[in-house]
Amino acid sequence: MPEQVKKLFVGGLPWGMDDKGLKEVFAPYGVVEAKIIMDRETNRSRGFGFVTLTTAEGARQAKQDLDQSLIQDRRITVTDAKDQARRESGQGAPGPKRERARGAR
Repeated sequence: MPEQVKKLFVGGLPWGMDDKGLKEVFAPYGVVEAKIIMDRETNRSRGFGFVTLTTAEGARQAKQDLDQSLIQDRRITVTDAKDQARRESGQGAPGPKRERARGAR
């Protein structure tokens, strides 16, 4: 049975890095997709992104080799990406249609 693709979170990226640059960094590990997350309003990098690798072994090696490494004088973090459904809810400010609980200030 072939290994499944593996998605990694990459934080602390240089502000000027684009998808192509991120893909080049992870190319030796079998990257199939690299995506820098952009701010919707300003269209500028938010300083993090995701890479999808062809194998779990490639992802493990990329984490080992690249986590806490320097790219353009910025120390990056490489960890397993969390599925959106697995994220803890209730963090951050309420959305525009949410109200605070009674008595909260």
